[in-house]
Amino acid sequence: MSDERKTWSSRIGFVLASAGAAVGLGAIWKFPYMAGTNGGSAFLFPYILMTFTVGLALLIAEIALGRTGRGGIVTAYRNLAGRFWVPMGYLGVLTGFLVLCFYSAIGGWTLAYFAEAVVGAGLVTDQSQLGAHFTEITSNPVLAMGFQWLFLLINGLIVALGVTKGIERVSKVLMPLLFVMMIVIIVRGLMLPGAMEGVDFLFKFDTEAFTWGALLQAMGFTFFSLCVGCGCMLTYGSYLPRETNLVNGCAWIAFLGVISSLLGGLMIMPSVFAFGLDPSAGPGLTFITMPAVFAQIPFGQIFAVMFYLCIVVAAITSSVSMIEIIVAFLIDEHKVSRPVAAVCSTVALAIVGALPCLSFGQLADVKFFGSKTFFDVFDFFTSNISLPIGGLVILYLAGWKCWDIIKADIAHGGTLSEASLKLLRLMMIGFSPVVVLIVLISGLI
Repeated sequence: MSDERKTWSSRIGFVLASAGAAVGLGAIWKFPYMAGTNGGSAFLFPYILMTFTVGLALLIAEIALGRTGRGGIVTAYRNLAGRFWVPMGYLGVLTGFLVLCFYSAIGGWTLAYFAEAVVGAGLVTDQSQLGAHFTEITSNPVLAMGFQWLFLLINGLIVALGVTKGIERVSKVLMPLLFVMMIVIIVRGLMLPGAMEGVDFLFKFDTEAFTWGALLQAMGFTFFSLCVGCGCMLTYGSYLPRETNLVNGCAWIAFLGVISSLLGGLMIMPSVFAFGLDPSAGPGLTFITMPAVFAQIPFGQIFAVMFYLCIVVAAITSSVSMIEIIVAFLIDEHKVSRPVAAVCSTVALAIVGALPCLSFGQLADVKFFGSKTFFDVFDFFTSNISLPIGGLVILYLAGWKCWDIIKADIAHGGTLSEASLKLLRLMMIGFSPVVVLIVLISGLI
């Protein structure tokens, strides 16, 4: 093991860092809308079931490949499966890069709203005014790119500090802070008159609203919420010490991912319903609807600061795992130092990331395939094509080609029974690939 191939200093550090990769913006602005409009608990049950079956199998497969392969996705694929699979590793690096290009634009918006909350700006009740303000932030190149670069700079500094002093140390502080702040906001929201209507919206069992399309969304959100398929978890797995129980750690990551989604829903919907606002605003709930909520409650500025700090923390802990894919690739394959790799990655992301960032302003009229902006193209390619393909490759390598190599690592000295190993492998080679294929085909259609 090279000096650069550091390991997590503790299991809790690995779990919190990996959970941070999974707990991204989707848990806060995507899950509440998806659950509420797709049958409530009728959507929730399949999501949880698939998370602890299909999703957990894929998570274990990806982390096991990383720990046994002792490298980022390109290096691990070469070490375990041979040079033929190296292009699939490059696809993983490209996926992480492209995701962070448009994700960093959203991360910049969260920083902008957090800064406004700190100075007490932007808290008004007129949603049309809030919508116009959101458009102003996203279309102004100076504001949009300035905050995007700041977001990328924060990520670059964290990964430059290293695995234990940077990613792990930050995760140990930010993840507990995130959950504490979410709970505080939830308690305050539940105290509002009419808040229980929001809880009912999230968790009602509405079988009529749960359709085949809702099931497909639950499948897709399972992989999205666990951050699997592009090599984030594989890279984090490469830093996992041999003595750590891999399966136990993965179960905790899946559990925290589900909990964060539930908390995200409870953090938003009760307040939205308490003030009679639109619960179907989707991503707009974060940037257009919630400021109107904070403008109407006592000490609203304090809760606004806390809310947008939650969003910033969730965005950073998730995006750090994506930039680490690129940094690990440069370190393992090109033997550059970590600080140099972090600088090169950050600069490249800032340059290419300008395309999706400006898709809401100067480049809004640049369209592909009829109506897709740069932002849409980056999102579509990664979400609908490269991530599912990456998941299928991981499942094939772990379940078939490399099973004999990683089996002992997963078993952890007999901690996992032979029957459990057989069931896990069956998930990897049977049920999980079928679900990923369904997600891939439905996304393309």
